Amino acid sequence: MLSVVIPTFNAAATLRDCLARLAEVRDVVVVDGGSGDGTQALAEAAGARLVLSDKGRGAQLRLGAEAAKGDWLLFLHADTRLGPGWRHAVDAHVAAFPAKAGCFRFRLDDRAWQARLIESGVALRVWCLGLPYGDQGLLVPRSLYQQAGGYRALPLMEDVDLVGRIGWLRLKVLAADAVTSAERWRRDGWFRRSARNLSCLLLHRFGMSEERLARIYE
Repeated sequence: MLSVVIPTFNAAATLRDCLARLAEVRDVVVVDGGSGDGTQALAEAAGARLVLSDKGRGAQLRLGAEAAKGDWLLFLHADTRLGPGWRHAVDAHVAAFPAKAGCFRFRLDDRAWQARLIESGVALRVWCLGLPYGDQGLLVPRSLYQQAGGYRALPLMEDVDLVGRIGWLRLKVLAADAVTSAERWRRDGWFRRSARNLSCLLLHRFGMSEERLARIYE
């Protein structure tokens, strides 16, 4: 059984499209960190199970995993929608690699050439470092999730932290897309946003605390 866990905070603008792609999933858990924009009502109207949490994506994801019923967990951001064929790709992965994690191919919902360049950079990062971010979705068998220690209640880099403990040898790229909203890149600047993400990753690698990184990120 597959469970999908989605952390949210004021995500009503994108959550509807995200949930629409998950209609065939029986167990969708939305973990909300105190939204005031109708996110909670939207989640319940779509048939998802709503779990209330303090704000903080690491803590929300951990709580969602505890509430999920499935023996496979798919962690997904609220501004990401899965592309055509995603369920077939998941089923194929489960059959072929029952003890390994998976992530989707990263795509942005913008036709700009900058978006294609950023997608290529993400693909290179995943291929070279085995390091997907949370906006690619993360599919993990519960047994591996528990073995790795699960998500920690971090304010930032919770995805990098977990993937690092899973290890790149136990990670596969699925043959389907995770299409993420490009709004943050359009708002902050295509390369400025990407440079900030990369800077946070490097600072994390050099040992800067997640709390300080979160202040820089914001």
